[in-house]
Parts: sequence; C-alpha cells; structure tokens
Amino acid sequence: MAITKAASLSIRDSKSARWFVLLTVSFLMLTGYFFTDIMSPLQGMLRDQMGWSNSSYGTFAGSYSVLNVFCLMLIFGGIILDKAGIRFTGTFFVGIMIVGAFFNYYAMTDTFNNGGLGYNFLNSFLTDYKPSLKMAMIGYALFGVGVEIAGITVSRIIVKWFKGKEMALAMGLEMACARGGMLIAFSASPWMTGADKIISRPLAFGVVLLVIGLLAFFVHNMMDKRLDAEVAADTSVVASEEEFKASDVFLLFKNPGFILISLLCVLFYSAVFPFTKFAPDLMVQKYGFAEEFSGMIVGLLPIGTMILTPIFGAFMDKKGKSASIMMLGSLLLIFSHTIFAFLPGNTGFAFAAMIVLGFAFSFVPAAMWPSVPKIIPESRLGSAYAMIFMIQNVGLMLFPMLLGAVLDSANEGIADGAALNYTEPMMLMVGCGIAALVVAFFLRVVDKKKGYGLDLPNIQE
Repeated sequence: MAITKAASLSIRDSKSARWFVLLTVSFLMLTGYFFTDIMSPLQGMLRDQMGWSNSSYGTFAGSYSVLNVFCLMLIFGGIILDKAGIRFTGTFFVGIMIVGAFFNYYAMTDTFNNGGLGYNFLNSFLTDYKPSLKMAMIGYALFGVGVEIAGITVSRIIVKWFKGKEMALAMGLEMACARGGMLIAFSASPWMTGADKIISRPLAFGVVLLVIGLLAFFVHNMMDKRLDAEVAADTSVVASEEEFKASDVFLLFKNPGFILISLLCVLFYSAVFPFTKFAPDLMVQKYGFAEEFSGMIVGLLPIGTMILTPIFGAFMDKKGKSASIMMLGSLLLIFSHTIFAFLPGNTGFAFAAMIVLGFAFSFVPAAMWPSVPKIIPESRLGSAYAMIFMIQNVGLMLFPMLLGAVLDSANEGIADGAALNYTEPMMLMVGCGIAALVVAFFLRVVDKKKGYGLDLPNIQE
C-alpha cells in the first residue's frame, strides 16, 4: 500500500533517522559484499593448495547463482518481500547468507579436508571435482540466495525511506558501502591468510562480520517497526495502489522499460562481477604484479565507485539524465575491457583500465537502480527488483564458468610456470559491453516515447 499524503510528520521525515537507517543497511551490504569477493584474490592459492583448475574456480564462482536461477529463489524472495514485508524477509535471508558463508568456510578447513563431516559423502560422486570444491559450491550457492535477496530488501528499504527525497544519493551511498566490502576483500584477503597461506582465515573473519551485519539489521527493524506504527496510526493516509498479487509478476514483462533495464543489468554486471573474480589473477599473469598486491590493484575499482557513485547519485537527484548516463557508462565499460584485451601488459595500462572501469561501474548502477521505481508501481517493486536480480544472476552464473573454460582452452598445452593468456576471455567481456551499450540506447529511446521520466530529477519539490 503506497502513501500519497500524511497530515503529520513521521520518523521518515527526520533526516537523522532516515540516514541512520541507511547506515545500518549499508553496513549489512558491506559485510555481504566482503564475503562475496573474499575468494577472488585467492585463486592462485586454490590452484596450488586445493588443486582447483581455472574451470573449477569458474564453476565455484558460478555456483553463487545456481539456486537463484534454477530454483527461482529470487522470484520467491521478491514475492515474500511484497507479501510478508521487509523485516521478516531481511532477517530470514540474512540468516541464510550466514549459513552459506559458514559452509564455504568449512570447505577450506583442515577439519573438513582431513575426512570431516560430509567429506566422504562428497567424495563418493563426481570424483573429478574435489570435495572441497563441492562443499564450497553448496555454501556459496546458499550464500548467493541470502545476499541477493538481502540486496533486494535493502533496495526496497531505501525506496520506502527516501522516495521523493535523496533516493539516488542514498542508493549511491549504499552501493559505496557495498563496494567498500569489495575493497576490503580484494586488499586484505591475501594478507589474512598469513605467512603460512591458510585460506580459511579470511573466510572465518567474513562469517563473524556477517553476524555483526545481522545485528545492524535488527537495529533497522526497530526503526522500521516504529515507522509502520506511525503510518498505521495516521488516519489521513490514503492508499493509491492495489495490494500486491503474485500474478502481478507476469505484468512486469508487459513493460518495455522493465525489460530493457533487466537486459542492461545482466549485460553490464556480467561484464564486471565475473571479471573481478579473475582480475587478480589477470594482474599476476599479464601485468606481473605480485600475488599479494594483485587484489589491491583490483581494489582500485571499489575505491573509485565508493567516491563517485554517491556523487553521481546526488547529481541525478537534482539534475536527472539517468538514461543518458547509463549509455555513457556502457561506453566506458567497452573502453576499459578493450585495454585489458588488446593493449600490451604495461602496468600503466592496468591502472588506466581499472580507473575507467571504476567510472563505468559508478555511472550505470547510480543511474539504473533509482530508475526502477519510476517505471514500476510501488506495490510490485519488491518483485521487480527480484526479477531483475534473477535475470542478472543468470549472467553471474554462466559468465564465470564461461570465462574459466575459455581461459583453460586458450592456454591448453601451455608450459608449466608460463604466464596465462587472458586475451580471449577479455574479448568476451568487450562483446558483453557492446551489447549493454545497444540496450542502453534503446532504453533511452523508449524512455522518450513512454515518458518514464528517467532523465528527470528524483527530488520532488
């Protein structure tokens, strides 16, 4: 039920209250994104210690999205969100996230790999895959369900507290915190393994951090409960939308703006997140960085987005131009991956490409996510975000697997110790960026025709 008018101010109208709510949920997403990328800088260690091939690592990375795609968990999560509400949905799926993260940690421990609980069972089938890989995939798949639905819930929370106010800035700041989690993972994860290179150490820290994130979400729940009580007590509040029905999910696909944003999302994120899974190894193989520093180079990406995304969000709140900025971001994505694919392995090119990618990764999300409430009624917003996330997860599942397979194929028969050739995997990323640019162009055309107002400011005067 949407709110169109209220006679008295609510807690949502207090700047300090709504920004504090943003702080709690942003910290939650920081913890989630930290664990999402905690294994990325450890690819070389996984090859050396666990015997994982590049294809195996790509399969692990893709397992993040298996349940979301094949079991339609994001669709169910979106329906639960629209029917059961923010507090229940967020608490339940953050719990799922923690359970999955623990399984992922357990897969890397000596306890498991020396015949611990579940080892013999997992070693009894698909023997070409290591038991550690299979256990990690189970954990990462559960974690992927939890963190993706938590992300949907947080987007819904921001719309609830910031619609008609500083919504793009709020989403930009939340994304900046999430990218901060990426930065910590890329920069600190190799160092957390210590001199003896124990892979399970950073994962243990990640599990503890997720528990703290859950406690922060409980603080949000208390404030959200107060807001709902204020709204329920205000007799001047009028409803402007019908209650959500599960059948409303199918109506989303009659909306051309929704379809184009979904396609842009899957294409753009498929050219970024799967890339970051392999990027630390790319820095070692092509550009000659030490393994301990490779993650720090990739960490330039979240550093840039932490600074730029809120700035661009504030700009779009006041000036608009979201559709145009999505096109620009897609163009920068192509430019960045072209540098990685075709220019020589000079360290200067690596820094330049990461900086350009940082701009692209700031432009598109800062413009795309606040655009969804402009084209979708609020009663269907949870399911709309869920559907977009599910379509995105198809790319997040397939592209890491595809990148790992292409990398192995391109380097078949290479001598031991020789640097891997990353040209063909990066060409795949360039093609994905080109497709994203085409979709962004058509989104701008449809926006002009349908009058969604994507290029209009977000703040209502």
